[in-house]
Amino acid sequence: MITASALAAPTASLSGYTIGVTSDRRRDELAALLESRGARVVIAPALRIVPIADDAVLRAATRACLETPPDIVLVNTGIGMRGWLEAAEGWGLAEPLRAVLSRAYLVARGPKARAATRSAGLHDQWSPEGESYAEVVEHLAARGIAGMTVAMQLHGESQPEYTEALEAAKARVIEVPVYRWAAPLDPAPLHRLVDLIAGRLVDAVTFTSAPAVTALLSAAGPSTDTLLDALRGDILTACVGPVTAAPLRRHDIPVVTPARARLSALVRTIVDELPKRAIRLEVAGHTLVLRGHAAIVDGDLRPLAPAPMAVLRALAAMPGRVLSRAALLRALPRGADEHAVEMAVARLRAGLGAPGVIQTVVKRGYRLPA
Repeated sequence: MITASALAAPTASLSGYTIGVTSDRRRDELAALLESRGARVVIAPALRIVPIADDAVLRAATRACLETPPDIVLVNTGIGMRGWLEAAEGWGLAEPLRAVLSRAYLVARGPKARAATRSAGLHDQWSPEGESYAEVVEHLAARGIAGMTVAMQLHGESQPEYTEALEAAKARVIEVPVYRWAAPLDPAPLHRLVDLIAGRLVDAVTFTSAPAVTALLSAAGPSTDTLLDALRGDILTACVGPVTAAPLRRHDIPVVTPARARLSALVRTIVDELPKRAIRLEVAGHTLVLRGHAAIVDGDLRPLAPAPMAVLRALAAMPGRVLSRAALLRALPRGADEHAVEMAVARLRAGLGAPGVIQTVVKRGYRLPA
């Protein structure tokens, strides 16, 4: 689904850019933050969270914590901590569970986990600065956990590498699965986002969980290599934190992350990074700035369709040089012909509304007289 607020002023920090949002639970909040800065937003949840309050595995893990109280409890997510206590409330086990947790050494992996812990009347003793599992394992191993029991509230899926690392330090681990990830009920928006990324028709993609990365790559199917190429080069990939960014970095995709894992900080990072990619030219007495799917002509935002924008980018890549129709044809989608180039140029001129910016060189082609 594409959402867009009223056309923002050209001075808005993200005017002209299209940004994909892959999160589900807080997608509207993130979309609103981006739209308030002028961006066009494509919402395409890669996954959805399915609570498992009635799940036998969660109940068994809770019973195990009550029967063998853990020495250490790792709270991975705020939603997970709240969900665990709510499920225990439904089973009549909330107070015994709180009593067990209050006696344990509580580790909150991030600010949301810490907030949920404290709102439950519990006190966390430590949080990793970088909010990563690796820091948690290193910290606990340094404390010495041999013979201890560690309860690990899972982040939507099992983390076998960290469970094994704790067990290698001679700890007993109780995995507590409070929710699980599932495919979106409607996969069409995600598949559309894959096509937009592969076609370089979005300027940035945001991720707020590592499983969403895996889901997007899985949805790409045979187009995975094309999608990876786009993410490695033309499209800004922005993640809420280093844990989310890890699977992208394993594919050699450059990622930007904020200093703090907050949606507002994520948006500020995008605001800092995307405008650096704008192309600015002085053409035929006009100031021309290319931003995403739009051009700004003398301060006026001019949104353009994909074909005219593709022609403009090709011309702007070599300002002053004449590009033939055949050369510009390569910038258009496959199946287009030279007539399509002429139509795209005509639409481009109309969209820019600035005479002389696109110059015809008889029998040779077109150029930006920059």
